[in-house]
Amino acid sequence: MNNIKHFILVSSLSLGLTAPAISSEQSHMEHASTSSAAETSLTDGEIKKIDQAAGKVTIKHGDIKHLDMPGMTMVFAVKDKALLSKLQPGDKVKFMVVNEGGKMILTEAYVSR
Repeated sequence: MNNIKHFILVSSLSLGLTAPAISSEQSHMEHASTSSAAETSLTDGEIKKIDQAAGKVTIKHGDIKHLDMPGMTMVFAVKDKALLSKLQPGDKVKFMVVNEGGKMILTEAYVSR
């Protein structure tokens, strides 16, 4: 009977010590996949028109994969009008757009060089 108690105690301690390591590894892997998902969510496009006053930009873009949207030319509202001052018609960009209640909102745009 003592051997069984000893085995259970050692097994419990062993599992208790390895669980945090597994949890930490799993957390790291989840973070890595989230980071790569964010990077792959950027879409290539070309700025066609900017309407600073209305806070809108027209972009000819490729497939927006995270929204399951095919490539086309469309107008996006921008989350922050200051973003528009960094863009010019003809710029090749990588951008992020989100669907907020059915409205497509441009949240990020980076000029590709």
